[in-house]
Amino acid sequence: MRVIKIEGGKGPAEALRLAERPLPEPAPGEIRIHVRAAGVNRPDIVQRLGLYPAPPGASDILGLEVAGEVDAVGDGVTRWRVGDRVCALLGGGGYADCAVVDARHVLPVPTDLDFVQAAALPETAFTVFANVFEGGGLKAGETLLIHGATSGIGVMAIQMAKAAGARVIATSRGAAKTEAARALGADVSLDATDGDLLAAIKAAGGADVVLDMVGAAYAELNLNALKPGGRWVVIATLTGALAQIDLMRVMLKRIVLTGSTLRSRPADEKARLAAAVEQTVWPWVASGHVSAQVAATFPLAQAAAAHQRLEAGDHVGKIVLTL
Repeated sequence: MRVIKIEGGKGPAEALRLAERPLPEPAPGEIRIHVRAAGVNRPDIVQRLGLYPAPPGASDILGLEVAGEVDAVGDGVTRWRVGDRVCALLGGGGYADCAVVDARHVLPVPTDLDFVQAAALPETAFTVFANVFEGGGLKAGETLLIHGATSGIGVMAIQMAKAAGARVIATSRGAAKTEAARALGADVSLDATDGDLLAAIKAAGGADVVLDMVGAAYAELNLNALKPGGRWVVIATLTGALAQIDLMRVMLKRIVLTGSTLRSRPADEKARLAAAVEQTVWPWVASGHVSAQVAATFPLAQAAAAHQRLEAGDHVGKIVLTL
């Protein structure tokens, strides 16, 4: 089968090249998916640079989410049949003609979605649900502050928060992205490059939950923007992982600081999360309250161009490879 390899083991986007590997066989409890589309995510870039190795037992091939048809079923799998239209969260292996995955990490492709749209769902939907709703405890009537609101995760977070009855304050860079976040449903959409961002967030009422993909540069801002009893959820550190904060203010405001990664979670935990996403998020997708926002697609052979587009940061939503 065709795969994308990283020539030299790590490097720039241009290191991504087509190669051939043997077709993988599903182990007991796994299925094999004939991949029709694969989501491109920032962790793929970090892995390509040699800074985020695949966890033990996972494929070294890039790609954390796919959509396609089941074409082989391992022993013990009862839910899925050959030909089923599915999407899945992977530990790796998505940039390939076929991928094997724990059958418990697989969800049906929602009705009326094509494979490109379906491939854009798992990584973002699982991440937002695990961090905003479970880790952050967001509830109807509360306010979610999202930094990087036009990223794949940001776009999903806006929609899921609104579907759950929450209010959204979105921050992004530039007028075009600010308008895009507003069009997606953000109640307040702020240009992070225009004026006093903290003052604007406070004027909008502050936040009960912050979804932070920025990291160190926004640490002080987040602490000030949160209401008493607020939850600060860190899922990426694009401006650095080391920050200095006033712990007395954390105590006085009763702030909960938490965060997580998704890829390294145990298989059983991912299975639990998949079931929760299917129960809560998939009905929102079916009703149209949550949809995949795809900024661009690239053929598998153009994986390098897909990474360059993601690194440029001028997109709104997801980048997807097609096969």
